[in-house]
Amino acid sequence: MEQLVPIERIEAKILLIRGQKVMLDRDLAELYGVTTGNLNKAVRRNTERFPEDFMFQLTKEEFDDLIFHFGISKTEGRGGRRYLPYAFTEQGVAMLSSVLNSKRAILVNIQIMRTFTKLRRILASHDDLRKKIEAIERKVEGYDVQIKAVFDAIRSLMTPPTKEQKKIGFRKDKG
Repeated sequence: MEQLVPIERIEAKILLIRGQKVMLDRDLAELYGVTTGNLNKAVRRNTERFPEDFMFQLTKEEFDDLIFHFGISKTEGRGGRRYLPYAFTEQGVAMLSSVLNSKRAILVNIQIMRTFTKLRRILASHDDLRKKIEAIERKVEGYDVQIKAVFDAIRSLMTPPTKEQKKIGFRKDKG
């Protein structure tokens, strides 16, 4: 199946804000091929579809943080934004497909949903790995000293002798 937008491009636009994976209104508008103003207009016409856990407006501090960390354009001067951006959670992005009716918006929205799902799977597998490592650490907790002694012994065997160390064997005295 042909992708309108590479998955890597979508992944790069997913940010972590307030402990949630979100996408900003301007990034979604760019992916959907509409202006940020038109996207936000469609959302304002359908506010009942976007509760706080689907969409929220960034605070000035959060937006300043984004400007500093990611080089996102400022709100003032040279045609910048007049309002702080909106952030859409995964559910909010899914809801956007019901208010943006273009074919492109629907196809891109499917790709975005698949990207969120992929990221969730990756995070889950990392969590599983973390739990397994913690379980192994708990199992070997009582053996720490013994395991360290074994590794120290192996390291000492692998280390080449220094010149200060005495050589073993016959030594012929001068004289």
